[in-house]
Amino acid sequence: MLQKNQVHIDKILALGINGEGIVKKDGFVIFIPFCLLNEEVEYKILKVSKKVAYGKLIRVITPSENRVEPKCEVFTKCGGCQLQHLKYESQLELKRDTVKDSLKKIAFLDLEVPIANKSEYEYAYRNKLQLPIAEVDGETKLGFFANNSHRIIPIKNCPIHPDWSSKIIEVFYNFIENKGLKGYNEEKGTGLLRHLVVRSVNGKLIITLVLTKNALSCKNDLIKALKENFDDFTLYFNINSKKTNAILGDEYILVYGNGYYEYEVLGIKAKIDARSFMQVNDYVYPKLYKKALSLIGDDENITVIDAYSGAGFMTSLFAKKYEKAIGIEVIKEAVDCADALAKQNGLEDKMENICANVEDVLPKIVNNLKKADKKIVLTVDPPRKGLDRFSIQTIKNSGIEKIVYISCNPASLARDVGLLTGTLTYENGEIKKVENPNFDYKITYIEPFDMFPMTKHVETIICLEKV
Repeated sequence: MLQKNQVHIDKILALGINGEGIVKKDGFVIFIPFCLLNEEVEYKILKVSKKVAYGKLIRVITPSENRVEPKCEVFTKCGGCQLQHLKYESQLELKRDTVKDSLKKIAFLDLEVPIANKSEYEYAYRNKLQLPIAEVDGETKLGFFANNSHRIIPIKNCPIHPDWSSKIIEVFYNFIENKGLKGYNEEKGTGLLRHLVVRSVNGKLIITLVLTKNALSCKNDLIKALKENFDDFTLYFNINSKKTNAILGDEYILVYGNGYYEYEVLGIKAKIDARSFMQVNDYVYPKLYKKALSLIGDDENITVIDAYSGAGFMTSLFAKKYEKAIGIEVIKEAVDCADALAKQNGLEDKMENICANVEDVLPKIVNNLKKADKKIVLTVDPPRKGLDRFSIQTIKNSGIEKIVYISCNPASLARDVGLLTGTLTYENGEIKKVENPNFDYKITYIEPFDMFPMTKHVETIICLEKV
């Protein structure tokens, strides 16, 4: 019988959706992070539940030919990366397999899936750095959270971020030490500094220091330290006094600089400030958006409904190419950003942004467009949890001919695609397999994109067309 703290030696039979190794023993499926396929490993059992157990890698006895040396000194401790020990080409294959296996196991769809579209940079690709600042044993530390915890792993550099990140970490460490500033203590609710968030826009930095209150009296010293190290930056304070896991509060204070930088991609101009949303990999997301445009098609006489449109960047791309684009987003601040984007790019007549839940407004929008005899394509880019059941039913009832679905979570994507195609259905509040489905939609295109090298995450685009 498998028990906690036992040590075993076994061969890795498969890899899980998080990149962890899988062993089957004594009727249990055991998940062991940082192992690779066919490796013989020694591991310790950390947790045992009904038929699943979790282990910790002690040593690799027979390494895989795909194993490489990680670049990060805190890899396996920090929760940011899961795959630095795996050769990059094999990471792309793993992400392809993750998408394919999710569709097969969850949606019962056995599809050919291409290898993930690679990132031009395997490391140093992230344009955003986000570090918690915390009190650790009486000292203030910057770092990342360990996996599934709020325990800080202090860092001095992070290989998946460019060189500027190491310099900014050094500047803030020195500043905090020289001024004797205290990081946030979650349990006590004490300390002034909570997070450091930095965005790089065309080599210029937007720096946001999250504070529990607007009480940093030595801000001029911070500005001086930043000026000595960076040519062009803007600095904000963000105030977050709530006992919450949310990183940012509602109040922003511009401390230094213009507050924003101009940015252009795929012909769309934007003003990026501390509140703006941008994809973190500048080398991959333009390829993903170009693919979305190609899947919608070349017919300019199309109205694109962009559900879960966020700050409206994709909506503006669609408005630029097609007759009209309608963005639907429930967060008002994001809709305001989308309106500003439309104005900046001269798209006010072709781009409409609606603040509402998708299921509340989609039927009326579709009915009005159909009455006007408009050609419609729906795009959806939901959060990790995917679409809710009401949105899915609304989409199916609408009879829209083509759907382009962008997802950051293969599991929720597979569930939603199963419900849209008809291989899955809701029955008594549960999702069930349909034995002999009458397909409502067919999948005409699928491709994963590696937006996040060295991590388990993968972005996927799927095109569904009405049967």
